[in-house]
Amino acid sequence: MANFLFVLRSNDNEKATRCFQFAKIAHSKGHSVNIFLIDSGVDWAIKGRDGSTRTTTGDCVGDYLPYLVEKQVPVGVCTPCAKNRQLDEAGFNSNMILDGGPHLIDMAAESKIFNF
Repeated sequence: MANFLFVLRSNDNEKATRCFQFAKIAHSKGHSVNIFLIDSGVDWAIKGRDGSTRTTTGDCVGDYLPYLVEKQVPVGVCTPCAKNRQLDEAGFNSNMILDGGPHLIDMAAESKIFNF
């Protein structure tokens, strides 16, 4: 099986929906999956954020993110991006932790990467 790294750098609903959709598909097929949130993408780490806004294809973040949380798919949240937005792990979903660039680079060296 392959290693996949999904990097989300936007709080845009459509980009987030696609990122989480493809991460769910890869994980459900048995691949190793990591997600990393950077820039305004860190906003998706917030527990309880409304993910019900539908995209033009009719799906939404709420169709995929709960699976990733339930299956504890690892999500790294850029530490400086989160701290500068006054976000901390206490308010994150249970599968999300503060993380940094060195770990992102290590994961990227061993993975097929999708950027959103």
